[in-house]
Amino acid sequence: MNSTRVAVTGAAGQISYSLLFRLASGEVFGRNTRVHLNLIELPVAVGAAEGVALELQDCAYSTLGEVNCYDNATQGFSGVDWALLIGAKPRGPGMERSDLIKENGAIFVDQGRALIKANPKVTAIVVGNPCNTNALIAMHAAKDIPPRQFTAMTMLDENRARAQLGQRAKTPSDRIDRLFIWGNHSPTMYPDFENAKIGSSTLEEVIRDRDWLCGDFLSTVQQRGAEIIRARGASSAASAASACIDQIKFLNTEDKCFSCVVASDGNYYDVPKGLMFSFPVRSSGKGSYEILDDIDLSTYAREKIRFSVDELLKERDLVRNLL
Repeated sequence: MNSTRVAVTGAAGQISYSLLFRLASGEVFGRNTRVHLNLIELPVAVGAAEGVALELQDCAYSTLGEVNCYDNATQGFSGVDWALLIGAKPRGPGMERSDLIKENGAIFVDQGRALIKANPKVTAIVVGNPCNTNALIAMHAAKDIPPRQFTAMTMLDENRARAQLGQRAKTPSDRIDRLFIWGNHSPTMYPDFENAKIGSSTLEEVIRDRDWLCGDFLSTVQQRGAEIIRARGASSAASAASACIDQIKFLNTEDKCFSCVVASDGNYYDVPKGLMFSFPVRSSGKGSYEILDDIDLSTYAREKIRFSVDELLKERDLVRNLL
């Protein structure tokens, strides 16, 4: 039986609670892989993580190996193959995005430095928001880990966009193909409906309402997180966990195309080198990927993408002292 070791930060939080049982069950890595879990929490919350560990053990999954709890990231990342960086300070009342970026920066410096203890080929997925810039900070702090091994998550945005389009077209969401998210996981993200397809047709041949696509569709996807907070009094948890699982599966699926935040090398779509930016990528099936270089972008799309580039450049300037 194969084995893999997965570290999860913020292990007692709502996203992790929706995620960990699916990781342990065999759904993500397959029935022939034993999953060892390292649950990482703050000292004040490690007791709650230990309670989650007890529940995981009580499920008696045949694919679950060790479950260990840590209040120290350096110990928690020791030898891991996957590092899911979920724990981050949430945005509070009256807090600006810039405040959140600055407050979470130090957390991701520490986590990046702690990854030195991980498997040299570790795949790190940043979920804690603002995920693009948190991933940038962690990547810079982890000096010995190649930037390509850091990703952040826009699969939640892709799933949200796919759901909206499926409802509008009255078709199952899995019939929607080549729908990609560009840019920042923020209200400046751009869900590229112009290149999407439904079956053998372009999306715009099926949904013949460009005003809706450029208006309500974009704004709904871009503002969905805030809408959920207003409705349930808390941020997305189960849907965020599900998107993280999708990203792990897709990175392990050969020739799978999906949206993913990766480090720009400056060679694609006029995105400056070094930014953590959501591109359409194709997986090798072994945790690595390549950016799709054949996407035809309209002037409209390029303008939308530029908004996200400008926002991420400003975010990078805010944390330059941490890079």
